[in-house]
Amino acid sequence: MYQSPWRLCSALLQRDAPGLRRRPGPGPGPRCQSSPPAVARRPASPRFLAAASGPPALRPGAACSMGNGTSRLYSALTKTLNSSAASQYLESPDPEHLEPIDPKELLEECRAVLHTRPPRFQRDFVDVRTDCPSSHPPIRVMQWNILAQALGEGKDNFAQCPLEALKWEERKCLILEEILAYQPDILCLQEVDHYFDTFQPLLSRLGYQGTFFPKPWSPCLDVEHNNGPDGCALFFLQSRFKLVHSANIRLTAMTLKTNQVAIAQTLECKESGRQFCIAVTHLKARTGWEQFRSAQGCDLLRNLQNITQGAKIPLIVCGDFNAEPTEEVYKHFASSSLNLNSAYKLLSADGQSEPPYTTWKIRTSGECRHTLDYIWYSKHALSVRSALDLLTEEQIGPNRLPSFHYPSDHLSLVCDFSFNEEPDRLL
Repeated sequence: MYQSPWRLCSALLQRDAPGLRRRPGPGPGPRCQSSPPAVARRPASPRFLAAASGPPALRPGAACSMGNGTSRLYSALTKTLNSSAASQYLESPDPEHLEPIDPKELLEECRAVLHTRPPRFQRDFVDVRTDCPSSHPPIRVMQWNILAQALGEGKDNFAQCPLEALKWEERKCLILEEILAYQPDILCLQEVDHYFDTFQPLLSRLGYQGTFFPKPWSPCLDVEHNNGPDGCALFFLQSRFKLVHSANIRLTAMTLKTNQVAIAQTLECKESGRQFCIAVTHLKARTGWEQFRSAQGCDLLRNLQNITQGAKIPLIVCGDFNAEPTEEVYKHFASSSLNLNSAYKLLSADGQSEPPYTTWKIRTSGECRHTLDYIWYSKHALSVRSALDLLTEEQIGPNRLPSFHYPSDHLSLVCDFSFNEEPDRLL
């Protein structure tokens, strides 16, 4: 049996220890099937205690259910997002000189906190590669809208999700458990509103370098006790990649600057010396905004055309596009001169159809099942070796997402990529 969570938890988790003492009422059973790998069971080292505090300037005051009180700082910051100084600030500084975290130990701590919840569902990787041998390890890319905490508790109106399932002190452990389970080399996230106090300090100690770019007018700021604005975050393993170029992009539509953003970074693989561009974005939501999303997508494609030097650099684009495959923005990406293909089409029988859903929720306005999330890639320069299958309807359950089982209303997408070995056929 695990020890009590508040005795086992490290820095990240210890901050919310009082909340962990609140046991869920009726509902989920114990996580009896979620035993961690066979590692020594011992209380977390005190060296973890600094991990969740964030940089000194952002250290939280009194904790509340949605996080700390950094919204005033962010409100001032977002007013100056157009300045180069703000953009430089938003690219996270070098990680503090802290000792690395053993991912197995952190995973064990997360599971200790989650010991009263149901176990994670098993998802399998599907081998989709053709004859594309590679002399280097694949590049694992994870795309995920993790659901902003302020929106989940304050604005999204999930009709069938118990409030207890949305408590940050446990939900963040479900998010970390999902990331640690798949160990991506590159992590592309949307709706991140706990970057500085959770994800950056922890993932930097797991070996990742991160960049965060918030929305200028994030809806999270309208929620009482918010933790600042949500935005896109991009992390990559420093042991595998070197950062060559980074761009924070505020998307435009019909020449107007919008509330949606993207991050695009050119990385160099340390094993092979090959370069590629990785981008993450989150386009405008809601029905009725199809033309707006189309314009945002065209603007992003123009930016990526320049960054990839006219498609000379291979490209991977991850995002919550808030658009079904029938929308114009999807068609723009599918027909772009960047020669992109959608990785998850390869899971279909004919290789031409997107999954039936990547998000499934029940709001007070009704049930929504849509395909909105994608991983696009340069189809001549890169090959998909495997892709993580989606949760089935039975696994998701009648109350849909989020739930005690799963922390977000969007499913994570994970793909393994390799470079095609014939450089003359890159694009």
